[in-house]
Amino acid sequence: MIKVAITDDHPLLLEGLKNILGSSDTIDVVDCFKSVSEMNEGLAKHSIDILLLDINLADINSIELIKPLKKKYENLQIIMLSVHNELPVINSTLAEGALGYIQKNASVSEILEGINTVYTGNRFLCSQTTSVLEKKSPEGLHQVPKLTRREKEILAEAAKGLTTNQMAEKLFISPHTVESHRKNLIEKFQTANLSSAIKLAIEYGLIIE
Repeated sequence: MIKVAITDDHPLLLEGLKNILGSSDTIDVVDCFKSVSEMNEGLAKHSIDILLLDINLADINSIELIKPLKKKYENLQIIMLSVHNELPVINSTLAEGALGYIQKNASVSEILEGINTVYTGNRFLCSQTTSVLEKKSPEGLHQVPKLTRREKEILAEAAKGLTTNQMAEKLFISPHTVESHRKNLIEKFQTANLSSAIKLAIEYGLIIE
């Protein structure tokens, strides 16, 4: 039996996936988690073959969880469950060590195929994701930018409409430092201005509106 765990903060989807997978003769849904803290506790207790991980958890961007989880649990394979079909997001999850990427609106047969494929150590991408990779452009972002804690703070405050001076006062840094971070963010997101960078950061789940 393939031992599977699911992490998703949407109870309805979590219960639906549990029921779908539970009907398979080859899959044992060992546990379901609604948060990162629940997941960390559960993974420490159970031996899991495959973790289905929601890419947009309320308390963290799940892309940042992949590498630490793989390091801690060497035999654990991760399949990302996603509503995102943007090339940078897909590439980032695969680069961090996820072996599967499945859209949440994928068919039941694709989800089951994905679990069985990843269990054998092979990469699985659902048909929608494969289509995106095949049409990738040589221009633009190819991975989600890796941001420092301070850069995330600047983005979050800028998204609220705070000015440079207001951000400097709130974060206890100089206006010059704020401007330096703004410039770095524009470069990382390859945009013309910070507003466009904020839009992408929200789209990729790096900050929450």
